[in-house]
Amino acid sequence: MVFQGRVRLLKFKLTLAYDGTAWKGWQSQRSGLGVQDQVEAALAKLFAAAPRVESSSRTDAGVHARGMVAHFEIPADQFHMPPRHLALAINAGLPEDIRVMSAARVPASFHARFGASGKQYRYRVWNDPVMNPLLRTQAWHVPRPLDLAAMREAATHFIGRQDFRAFTANRGDVLEDAVRTLNRCDIVRQGRELTFVIEGGGFLYKMCRGIVGTLVQVGYGRFPASEVRLMLDAQDRRVAGMNAPAHGLVLWKVFYSPD
Repeated sequence: MVFQGRVRLLKFKLTLAYDGTAWKGWQSQRSGLGVQDQVEAALAKLFAAAPRVESSSRTDAGVHARGMVAHFEIPADQFHMPPRHLALAINAGLPEDIRVMSAARVPASFHARFGASGKQYRYRVWNDPVMNPLLRTQAWHVPRPLDLAAMREAATHFIGRQDFRAFTANRGDVLEDAVRTLNRCDIVRQGRELTFVIEGGGFLYKMCRGIVGTLVQVGYGRFPASEVRLMLDAQDRRVAGMNAPAHGLVLWKVFYSPD
């Protein structure tokens, strides 16, 4: 609980899941097609303060989320429901492809973005000549055979603290700090489906998609596994592999320290 002037504020943490197919990413858009726009519109129906939401991260157009975390604050005198009903109340005002999975009161010190200690992304690939139509908006169709052993060898080069400049897309500005730490880059195969599990303290713009796209190209022989090391050392986006399509990527989980 925090006081702003003489107004007592309550802070709430939301954990959200959404299918990003129809949306222009998380961040608010002039078109109103950001997931953030939809959440804030639902909150405005419940609370006169029409609170803004602060998120743990952004997702691009077409990217999905299972564990996006956000927070908002409202004056205490506007909250008139049992806390356990909050998620249901917000969901009543959301489109069916966006859902608040949980909502809870948190201390004033909680911040969805600055308090996050790490994130996990997962990327799905359907590796078969024929695409599974049920996964067409959730997985990248890669019809060619893949060398899984080579891909896993290449993935080891991404682990650790290093400059990922070669694996981020250019936003049009100067990127001053491209050093990030990855502590996990695994590839799990179940039948024809591959799941790339990428976990770290922070991520650059389209970094996960650059990593997955490059690993898939290693898998069908475009690059040897050892060349990933050279790509990282070059710190030049032009020498690395392609970006995987957005629709296979999911923000799976955001981590916070226990305290």
